[in-house]
Parts: sequence; structure tokens; C-alpha cells
Amino acid sequence: MNSALGIGMTSQRTRDRMIARLSEQGIKDVKVLAAMATVPRHLFMDEALAHRAYEDTALPIKHGQFISQPWVVAKMTEIVLQQNPKKILEIGTGSGYQAAILGRLVDKVFSVERIDDLTKKARRLFIKLGYLNVRTKTGDGFDGWENEAPYDLIIATAAPEKIPEKLLLQLKIGGVLLMPMGDNKQQKLVKITKTEAGIEQEDLDSVMFVPFLQGVVYK
Repeated sequence: MNSALGIGMTSQRTRDRMIARLSEQGIKDVKVLAAMATVPRHLFMDEALAHRAYEDTALPIKHGQFISQPWVVAKMTEIVLQQNPKKILEIGTGSGYQAAILGRLVDKVFSVERIDDLTKKARRLFIKLGYLNVRTKTGDGFDGWENEAPYDLIIATAAPEKIPEKLLLQLKIGGVLLMPMGDNKQQKLVKITKTEAGIEQEDLDSVMFVPFLQGVVYK
């Protein structure tokens, strides 16, 4: 049986209920909803939690990391598509779920993860599912992925307390950096647009993500 299709609590019917709930919660972009109906979220988490994959909640993966709440993924993806990007850099691959959603919607996705074990697992899943336009590597997110720059948009799924300067340098003029910012008590999703004169920042929703940490973990 095709494991991407799922059974029981991971079936297409269960996914469809998630999509209906997202629509009720204000997610309107049909392309985002279609991508989230297609990508098998249950494959991006431990099998023991797969039956909860389509609940609207963040769930733990390994190494103290989480797969984000579906509504947060959908909302961030809606904001991404409003910029009409062709080439995206994601900071914080984690489970790989957000990158997989983006890979259904844009031409190229590059994703950096600081924990090598998560990088390898996500890469195997991308290959298994045929998401060949999504590339991932192990690295320090603060450094971005300079060799593939510039990017139309950079999205981060971890929260720094200040804007990482190297990421701004890897954006095109007119490009957008979309990321949570703040500490472990209060965070805002911010949209930062790079202009000829500098940057323009717009505060969006209140969110809560894991902290944006430096360094690389091999184990």
C-alpha cells in the first residue's frame, strides 16, 4: 500500500477534515489548501504520533523540535505566495513539512537545518515523495545558503531575537524575509522587505516557535 495515502486517522478523509477546518479558520488560498491536502503530514513525524497528524496542533519530533501547527504552516504559506516567489530559502528544515508544502507551490526551495539527523530524514522523505525541487543541507541557519543566493524570499521557522544580517544580504532587492522574532515568552511573525534604501518591517500575527540557535549538531 502507498504509505502517503494513509489509513484511518491518516486517511484522505481525515486530511479533508483538516482542510475544511483551515478554510473555516480563514485560510482562503485554494493553492495552499490543495498543497496541504496533498502532502502527507503523517509521514513527517514519528509513527507513534501519526494518528494525530491532522489535528490542528504542533507536535514533537526529535531533538526537542516540533512540526508546526497546520494553521501556522498554511498562514505562512499564504503570505509567501502573496510575494509570488520563484526561489525560496527556508531556515529550519525540522521535519521537512513546511519545505514540502512550499515545494508544491514554487519552483525551487532550499532549506537549511542545523541538526544533521533531521536534515537526513527530511532529505530521504523529499526523495521518497518525489519533491525533487526541494534541496536541504546541514548548516548554521544564521549563515543561510550563500552559494545559491540571491533569493526572492527567505522564510524561517525558528525565532531569533534580532534580524540575522547574513540573511538580508542573500535577499534580492524587493525580496522578503518572513520569520518569527522574539524570546521564549513573546514572539511576532514579521515581514521584512529589502529595499534600495534599507528594510521595511511589518508586524503580523502573534506566534510561538522554537528559538533560532547557532551552531551545527552532528550525532
